[in-house]
Amino acid sequence: MAGSMALLVFAVCLGVGLLQADNPFATTVLRALGAMVVTFIVGLLVGAMGSKMLDENVKQLGEKSQESTLTAGPNDR
Repeated sequence: MAGSMALLVFAVCLGVGLLQADNPFATTVLRALGAMVVTFIVGLLVGAMGSKMLDENVKQLGEKSQESTLTAGPNDR
């Protein structure tokens, strides 16, 4: 996911830099590469945090389900 977001940002930066801002090609490519690298790193960090959060929640849910043991009483169906 981080890689696809980085490539998307790279493409958008190329398009905007070349078509809208009328920047030279080298400037546009360097800025687009910089934006791609930063987006990739941020995506990796967000993905790692999300993965850790999900692992903790699944672990906590598993512990809760193992702790709760229901016993049927005489008035239960």
